[in-house]
This record gives sequence, C-alpha cells and structure tokens, in this order.
Amino acid sequence: MKEKVLKRKKSRIYREVNTTIAVMARDITVFLKSPGTAIMSLAMPLVMMGMIGGNLMENMAGGLGFSFGTFMLVGMLVNMLFMTTTMGMSSLVDDHETDFNQEMLVSPVSRYSLVIGKILGSAFGAIVSMAGTLIVGLIMGITLPLDKLLLILALSPLMCLSGGALAMLVIGLIKSKKAANMAVMLITMPQMFLSGAIIPVSNSSGVLWFLSRCMPMTYCLDLVRAVVYSGTPEYESVVMFNPLVNCAAIVGLTIICLIIGTFFFAQSEKKR
Repeated sequence: MKEKVLKRKKSRIYREVNTTIAVMARDITVFLKSPGTAIMSLAMPLVMMGMIGGNLMENMAGGLGFSFGTFMLVGMLVNMLFMTTTMGMSSLVDDHETDFNQEMLVSPVSRYSLVIGKILGSAFGAIVSMAGTLIVGLIMGITLPLDKLLLILALSPLMCLSGGALAMLVIGLIKSKKAANMAVMLITMPQMFLSGAIIPVSNSSGVLWFLSRCMPMTYCLDLVRAVVYSGTPEYESVVMFNPLVNCAAIVGLTIICLIIGTFFFAQSEKKR
C-alpha cells in the first residue's frame, strides 16, 4: 500500500516537472522564432542604460561615496530581469484570446506548474537582456568581476520568479491585451526609479519610502548589491538591508503574488 502511494507521489512529481519544462520550452521556442523580440531584448539595455544611465552618470554621480557606474550596472541587470520577465508574462493574454490557456488548464496538472513554466520561459528573454546590459556596460567602461557575475546569474531565477509573480497579480485581473500591456509597464517603470535601480533610495521618506518598501525589486536589488559589494568599503553606503531580510521579503512577496495571481487567473478562465 505504501509503495503504491509512493509511486503515485513520484508519478505526480514527474508530471508536474514535465509540465513546467514543456511550458518553458514552448516560450523559449516562441522567443527564438521571433527575431524582433530578441532584437528588442538586446536594444532595450542600450536605451535604458546607455542613454538614461549614461546621462545620470555624467551629470549626477558626484559626491556619492561609491562608483555610480557599478551601482547603475547592477541595478540595470536586475531591472532588465524584472522588466523582460513581466513583459513576457503579458503573452498570457494572447493565449487567453486563442483559448490556449483553457487547453492547458483542463489538463490534470497543478496551475502553479503552468505558471512557473511560463515565468521560466519568459526568463530566457530576460537573460538575453541581461547579456545585452553587460555588453552596454562594457562599452561604457563598466565591468564586474567574473565571480560576481556568476553569483548574479545564480540569483537570476529568483529575480525572474519574483517579477513574474508580480506580473501574474496584474494579468490575473486583466484580460484586455492593451490594458495588460499598459498595466505591466505601470508596475515595471516606477520600480526602476523607486526601488533604486539607477537612483539611490536609502534616504527616501514618506510616500516614496513606503512605495519602495512595497516593491519586490527593492529587495532583489539590495540582495544582488549585497553580493556584489560584499567585503568592500562601499557596502554600508550601498546595501540597505541584511541579506536574510531581503531573502525573506523576496520569498514572501513572491509566494503571495503567485498564489493570488494564479487564483484569479484560473478563475477568469473557468468563467469564460
């Protein structure tokens, strides 16, 4: 009896893993077959970092007590992971219009396997954007040690899960493609400025302080900067929270957004 129960559990786990991989592979395939999307993933860092960041570095970087170039590069790496993942998640609205979502939801698998697979598939484009950011940084003369880059790469799935879960919270409530795209931009663009991607927010107060502490990207950024600046004199000037606090905040916010967003997403498909 126990062996049968164990086999059933193993079979269910394999089915959920296979589902996640299949959904992820589908999104990666769609990305690779869309040259325009790949080009935009590489061009976006040029606009975001090369123009906006470059202008700030030349005009507002004095007297900070740390290298603004490195600060900005780390911020833009995390920002690209968030932005590209959330934009990729908006394709769920297209799947809604073609009834692909309903075809997936009738299958005997967990809704979370489908959503996580979608997030990981969108994360592929985010990694491409991160590579584009590094290239732009290299052109601007801003680099990071190889060991730090590998640590950022190791943390990138967590960043993408956090961004994708936040996108699910919005997409679960919105089924209009135009409205969904606008909503995704509204949750990504403010975070770039309020979470400290290119502008320090350690001295923010009032409403700005409250908003920055509510945003998942704030804690993702701070965690990555804690890794990059670990053991350097600039650590205290750049890092706001203990890494354990950042990890707890990221995991907590991701789980909350994922549960609520997936619930509304599944409910909206059932009511069609």
